[in-house]
Amino acid sequence: MAIYRNINGARRHQNRCIRNICPNLLPLPTFMKFWCVTCSLLLLTACSGINKVLKSKDPEYKLRMAEQYYAKKKWAYAQQLYEDVIPFFKGRQEFEDIYYKYAFTAYNQKDYLNAENLFKTYLEAFPNSSRAAEMDYMRAYTFYKQSPRAELDQTATIKAMGMMQTFINTHPGSPRIPEATAIIDECRKKLEVKDYKAAQLYFDMGQYRAAATAFGALTDAYPDSDMGDDYKLMAIRANYKLAELSIEEKKQERFERVIEACNEFKDRFPQSELNKEVDQFITLSQNNLKNTANEPGKKTT
Repeated sequence: MAIYRNINGARRHQNRCIRNICPNLLPLPTFMKFWCVTCSLLLLTACSGINKVLKSKDPEYKLRMAEQYYAKKKWAYAQQLYEDVIPFFKGRQEFEDIYYKYAFTAYNQKDYLNAENLFKTYLEAFPNSSRAAEMDYMRAYTFYKQSPRAELDQTATIKAMGMMQTFINTHPGSPRIPEATAIIDECRKKLEVKDYKAAQLYFDMGQYRAAATAFGALTDAYPDSDMGDDYKLMAIRANYKLAELSIEEKKQERFERVIEACNEFKDRFPQSELNKEVDQFITLSQNNLKNTANEPGKKTT
């Protein structure tokens, strides 16, 4: 009976532990209960394993286990152990390899901010390493990975472009140069999209003076863009809207500016499919100039 009571007591204790881990266990179907219990036990076993290693006083043993976790791509466990043994191995032959893998444990967990700092520290500690070019590239790549969507702040994108260009200049024979060049192009495209959306927002909000300036800047900043003629046309549209809404005293000057911008468009993009619309703006502006003297002011801007 005593043995039976002990067994039941142990089972009740086990059930309480399982409920703490899986509080919604009881309403689940039997197979789901089994799955939850199995996962919980595996998690507890894994945690107890890494804790046992961390408690060891033997740094050589910890390093061996860190290498095993690294090989199995258990980055968090490997990171903890590398971090724990770094002070012991600093200055020894193994240190460079330890720090190299330690940096990648952060990268592989998508902790790009920390990874960038670790790649930088590696380069400072081992400037003549055979891995220096790789770490240079990876440091720049972490900024690329931190680059957000176009609508957000693009500080990381600009940083990635600058560092990738530095990588290209510093390592002219690297096989990674095509990748670095492609990343620079991609980042530049993202900056272009951001600037375009800002210019379009000005136009949609009726802030035509700001829109004209922003679209003009786009044309100058991205001269090789496939959208160059679109940007120039949008600047013409914005200037035309601004002229339409101007007071009488400013209409002549602003419609003349539209015609001038249209002529610049035709010189710069003679083969563009948008030239027909540009011609329409020339005609409209010329007609407005003819009527300007007799047309009362509509609105001030």
